[in-house]
Amino acid sequence: MEVPVASPVPPALGKRTVSSLPGPTAWPLVGNLLQVDPERMHATLEGWVDQYGPLYRFQMGRRQTLVVARKDLIAQMLRDRPDGWRRLRSMQEIIREMGSHGLFSAEGDDWRRQRKLVMAAFDPGHLKRYFPALVRVTERLMKRLGQAADSGEVLDLQTVLMRYTVDVTAGLAFGIDVNTQEEPDDPLQAHLDQVFPMLMKRIFAPFPWWRYMRLPSDRAFDRHLAKVHEAVRGFVQSARERMGRNPELFQRPTNLLEALIAARDEEGRGLSEEGIVGNVMTVLLAGEDTTANTLSWTLYLLHTHRDAWLRLVRDVDDVLADDRLPRTFEAARGFDHIERSVNESMRLHPVGPIVLLERNTDTTLDGIALPQGSTVLCLTRKEAVDVHAVADAAVFRPERWLPVSAGSQGSAQRDMLKASVPFGAGARLCPGRYLAMLEMKMVLATIARNFQLVEVATPDGLPPKERLAFAMSPIGLTLKLARRALNAD
Repeated sequence: MEVPVASPVPPALGKRTVSSLPGPTAWPLVGNLLQVDPERMHATLEGWVDQYGPLYRFQMGRRQTLVVARKDLIAQMLRDRPDGWRRLRSMQEIIREMGSHGLFSAEGDDWRRQRKLVMAAFDPGHLKRYFPALVRVTERLMKRLGQAADSGEVLDLQTVLMRYTVDVTAGLAFGIDVNTQEEPDDPLQAHLDQVFPMLMKRIFAPFPWWRYMRLPSDRAFDRHLAKVHEAVRGFVQSARERMGRNPELFQRPTNLLEALIAARDEEGRGLSEEGIVGNVMTVLLAGEDTTANTLSWTLYLLHTHRDAWLRLVRDVDDVLADDRLPRTFEAARGFDHIERSVNESMRLHPVGPIVLLERNTDTTLDGIALPQGSTVLCLTRKEAVDVHAVADAAVFRPERWLPVSAGSQGSAQRDMLKASVPFGAGARLCPGRYLAMLEMKMVLATIARNFQLVEVATPDGLPPKERLAFAMSPIGLTLKLARRALNAD
């Protein structure tokens, strides 16, 4: 039987209201917010699915919120953006306060206009033109990892990977060689690291205290944010000067920042300074955290599943032959086993396990009345790891991502994979997905070809805990490597 999904029906015709659904008992004023640890909110909400079902009530302050853990309904809502659904207005306000208002937080016509510019900067053609610079950044990573392998140094995995992704993003999107890998005193990454945790804290705050009083944590955050904005303004100024010396760049921009500066709408109006700076901030933040987090999870899972790692190494050896890293765009787009491993890692540990949406018009969802302005909290991972649907759903097994014709996946297995939407879905599919996968292939292929994974672990040897700070990351993973001989088996 076909499951009913969102349709433009007045709320009065809905069979149920959000307040009538089961859910945890709310407290006055704060609702359920004090019953969850913000850094583990996703895990708590997923646990409540087992208790209250895939559609339940969660109260954010005084606001009743519908929690949805069904892939069919989540897919329907994501496909119905931006017209039917949007990001929370409160989230958009907080992002604008931080000076980071760009494509991520834009809506409606503003989003459509910015989307064209950002998509063009991250399409495969532009990535191919940038690829020589990507090789150079990857060579720096290989050098840094080699130094650690020779000295026996244990690396903080997140720090190493975030420096790599910052360098890649700055080069591709802004045409600037930011070398945080070889210049560890460069403070940019340390300042960027403070943005997402505070964004998460403010989104789920019972009330916006920071608008009325500044706590010590707010003042410290203001200092970090000011440093990020200082760096961003430097990027913009450098691009303006470069374009002033070479006016042809206004007609043929070579990167996202130049395209943002040169952009004009049908009436000849350019993007505001807020739009330019906001998109630079958005790309920097998204490029740093999400890719580095997925790489960290993937390396940990490959280390703890040695058969999968050895298969990946054989695949890389076959493709690279005598090369130490991918040196052509065509080679880097290969590595099927790496792609399957990354997809499986994102299924188990997606960087965005929660998606918050707000309804633009009155509607119903599975018979539940949702007036305009209603909020829905989507749990994107729950069905993708449902052990009731597939017996080994909690196990890391990259071969599930083999094409259907090459494997023996049943319908339940295919449904589970469809539930995994790490880059979103619909019109607002992540524009940086091609770059993210390219970066992950470059990093994993370089490590596989040159090093042995001696250890990818937490200090206590236990599985890493998940930390939600807008993006979800593993806590405390370290990396220890040993060199491989070029022709090692």
